[in-house]
Amino acid sequence: MDLRPRGLPRIGIVGGGQLAKMTAQAAHPLGCSVRVLERQPEFPADLCDTDTVLGDWDDPAVLGVLATDVDVVTLENELVDAGALEAVAARGALVLPSPATMHVTQDKLLQKRRLAAAGLPVPAFRDAPTRAALDAAAADLGLPVVVKRRRGGYDGRGNATARDAAGLDRAWERLGADARGLYVEVFVPFVAEAAAIVVRGRDGGVVSYPVVETVNADHVCREVVAPGRFDPALAARAADVARAAVAAVDGVGAFGVEMFVGRDGEVLVNELAPRVHNTGHYTIEGCTCSQFENHLRAVLGWPLGSTALRAPAAAMVNLLGAGPGTGEPHGLARALAVEGAHVHVYGKTRSERGRKMGHVTALGATPEAALATAREAAGRIRFGEAT
Repeated sequence: MDLRPRGLPRIGIVGGGQLAKMTAQAAHPLGCSVRVLERQPEFPADLCDTDTVLGDWDDPAVLGVLATDVDVVTLENELVDAGALEAVAARGALVLPSPATMHVTQDKLLQKRRLAAAGLPVPAFRDAPTRAALDAAAADLGLPVVVKRRRGGYDGRGNATARDAAGLDRAWERLGADARGLYVEVFVPFVAEAAAIVVRGRDGGVVSYPVVETVNADHVCREVVAPGRFDPALAARAADVARAAVAAVDGVGAFGVEMFVGRDGEVLVNELAPRVHNTGHYTIEGCTCSQFENHLRAVLGWPLGSTALRAPAAAMVNLLGAGPGTGEPHGLARALAVEGAHVHVYGKTRSERGRKMGHVTALGATPEAALATAREAAGRIRFGEAT
């Protein structure tokens, strides 16, 4: 028998990875219970005493089980089929972000078209449904170009940079264009990468976190510095662009907005993620109200919390797998000995090279001081068998 008070909200989350885990951790102090839908029996959010539904999240019947007796269904990833979400919503479930928003954001070409139609700055892009269209798009935009999958790509797993005709051939083959839709973007010679977490409530109210500076390698985020070391006017423009981008897709909840900063100070939207985002993990220790708590507040229709930094600066360093192996962190005790470092281990069962296994956050009087502390602790932890 379930003895929990019926007045306390119940949240259904599609996906059980580290984002669901940290969302569940934010839900518990608010008295919320969490049910998670996952495809496999071992997942990070299971460490948070969540109710579990196992099955295919693209199956409306399975989604219906998740949605039963919860107040809202939300998502930790954009991979679930929007049509399946629509079928569940049609039966009365509240799904946020909405299926309509997910339909636009999970298809990167539709996302870019929506942002461009709203007058927002984006890299020039072209559809590339055929090999001939790919060649035509590259000729029109001018090499080099970035070839991208319309769906399912993240952390560089759906992108390829082509600098010549042979590169176009490799991109076409590697990205599986015969089975997946592709599009092409002009290569942006950016001088920096920026991001912002924007949280939009059911009533359209918006809060945004500081525009951060991100350091990426191999299409994977390595470090985040908050606030970003940008000219204040540029940071203000980026914040305005990020808020407008989330409004353009009628988003509800937390969204990660990734942006390029050009040589002339131009800000271009790279992509939106309709969920809590890796570039906002620093908010757990770094801000008055974390992105995870604010996401819950937004989808439940509650007042949004303060996004103010708790210190002049914060930094985050991702802990990436060095190679294949178990999910056991080697050197955790040494990392915990670093004063001021906050270590998060996600609890994944397997490490792979480049896989996000955890992160370290630190606060400081300056961005450089915060980053130095986070780097020191992160450098003491290793996941996987490779050195």
